[in-house]
Amino acid sequence: MKRAIFVLVSIFAILLFTTGCNRQQTVQAPVDAGNEASLQIVTTIFPQYDFVRQIAEDRVELTMLLSPGAESHGFEPTPGDIIAINSADLLVYVGGHGDIWVERILASLDTEIRTVALMDLVEPLEEEIVEGMEHGHHHHEHSHSHDHHHSHDHEDCDDGEHEHSHSHDHHHSHEHDNDDCDDDHHHEHHYDEHVWTSPENAILIVEALTDILAELDPANAEFFRSNAAAYIAELEELDRAFAEVVATGVRTTLIFGDRFPMRYFTDAYGLTYFAAFTGCSAETQASPATIAFLIEKVRTEDIPVVLHVELSNRLIANVIVEATGARLLEMHSLHNVSPADYAAGVTYLELMRRNMETLREALN
Repeated sequence: MKRAIFVLVSIFAILLFTTGCNRQQTVQAPVDAGNEASLQIVTTIFPQYDFVRQIAEDRVELTMLLSPGAESHGFEPTPGDIIAINSADLLVYVGGHGDIWVERILASLDTEIRTVALMDLVEPLEEEIVEGMEHGHHHHEHSHSHDHHHSHDHEDCDDGEHEHSHSHDHHHSHEHDNDDCDDDHHHEHHYDEHVWTSPENAILIVEALTDILAELDPANAEFFRSNAAAYIAELEELDRAFAEVVATGVRTTLIFGDRFPMRYFTDAYGLTYFAAFTGCSAETQASPATIAFLIEKVRTEDIPVVLHVELSNRLIANVIVEATGARLLEMHSLHNVSPADYAAGVTYLELMRRNMETLREALN
């Protein structure tokens, strides 16, 4: 126990030094005051937060680490976040290259924490570079498999770096395959982490989370399963409605003057896309060639809508709109929500239904 406290304090000091004014507050959902034995569930970003909220309502103490309105790709945990993780009954995170900080924190703790990574609950897809897209990669080199129960062994750590590997009950290997090496350069496979953008994936995630919550809190298992069944029915209806919008559209191509975090969504409905960057790109300025390519696509295919994602500066999308006369609309990736949407209690279903109306305009 003393060692765990020492490790935590050391991490706190490092984080306080490195994060400075970028520290973010966690957000918590209301909890049932009469349920003193509530599970403590920590989620990193909005999709898992809302899925757990729909399943468990106020029967758990639910925390989202990413503050509403904050940029998710540059997230740095605060000491308070680490305390929340250390005391959690369950940590739900994405598991992609953007969550390497989670792996490092888990490796630093002596206690076992039940965890689940969304990318291990569905079939992950590799990020792809489509025609016209910027090619620069920015990702952390990161490969792992996960286990819901993490055991952390510090004996083999060198120079303060924790070597660790995890295996998950729902196993997908995210090992980087180097068989396609050319000219002695390793080709790293980078998986798109925005798995929740497909309603079919959302159903798989909700089913898995429900099983875990029921296992952790058998007294509320029936409540969790009843809520999940009703919620899954809504997700199935959402899926059917999106398929109908696509089927009745006059085109199948989307233009994103922005990052493209909707790979699972477009694959699910057979849509084609062109975009400035991949979903987790750190870039914010596209080359003139990329912008010219997107402008030409809009013009030649008579695309009526240029899309941007939530919390974007919209700079690239605005240039394309000004050059083509297309309408500018938001396609929400649900990676994070605005403070106003969070305060209003916005949900995954609500945001996806907004996306449905955007999609209807973009395809007609």
